[in-house]
Amino acid sequence: MGKENIGVVRISFLIDESGKIEHISNKFKTKDHHEVINNN
Repeated sequence: MGKENIGVVRISFLIDESGKIEHISNKFKTKDHHEVINNN
């Protein structure tokens, strides 16, 4: 059909108290999300 599908894309943003984005995570699996966040 000529169409490509990339599937579900998940992105998490770590935001500090002043509202600035500290880190963006986009390469993780849902079951490992808590580990990704704790390591940053």
